[in-house]
Amino acid sequence: MTAEKTTTVYGWRIYGLGVMALALVCLAFGDFDSGQPVPEHFPGRTVLAYAAAVFMLIAGAAVEWRRTTAWGAAALAAYYTFIVVILMNGYDSIGHYGAYGTYSGNAGELAVAAGGLIIYAGSARIDAVLAARLTRLGQLVFGVCAVLFGGAHFFYLNFTVPMIPKWLPPTREFWAYATGLAHIAGGLAILTGVQARLAAILLTVMYASFTPLAHVPQVLSDTSSHFNWSEIALNLILTGVAWVVADSLAQPRR
Repeated sequence: MTAEKTTTVYGWRIYGLGVMALALVCLAFGDFDSGQPVPEHFPGRTVLAYAAAVFMLIAGAAVEWRRTTAWGAAALAAYYTFIVVILMNGYDSIGHYGAYGTYSGNAGELAVAAGGLIIYAGSARIDAVLAARLTRLGQLVFGVCAVLFGGAHFFYLNFTVPMIPKWLPPTREFWAYATGLAHIAGGLAILTGVQARLAAILLTVMYASFTPLAHVPQVLSDTSSHFNWSEIALNLILTGVAWVVADSLAQPRR
């Protein structure tokens, strides 16, 4: 028995394009993105950075092609879980376990893995029960990530506020708190199953709005910043992940 395809192609497309965009940014700068910390003096670091970027580019492109979607999604889920979160960030996370940024930072990478897992479950020829379990696991992981994202808005208000346009009424602080609460509410809804799909849809819309309102102006303010380009690509990925989660919640779990 094969898994029912509960995720539409649109979320897949945005997710894959986001991963490819992040890969191209890493290739252009010849370095890992900020979510993939590798010590500066690590042997062969530059070669590894290019290799990782090429891998992400190929995997992202694989997600875009239906015949290879499952393989590309599985590769990204495994890479971000075992290589990025555990291998690259594990040691630093243990050393800074008391800092909230350790968890909110890892949440960004885990969200990418969660999106890949859900896409794999919805596109691979696997048992329907296993597909449902993998899908739910991905939803839960993303729910936790959303809650952590929201908390970061409160813990690091001084970082969030400057990203909000000055012309947006009533105040930048208001939107920093509002989007933080929206993240937390959306994450809790997904975790509890109460209006979960609506929450995922609203998170998708919110992430999509971040691109023109926050990330594009940030990139234009400093086009030479690797971090700024990485952030806009990661936001595109998160938009795709939230969309994938919303579509996976369209059909009741069995």
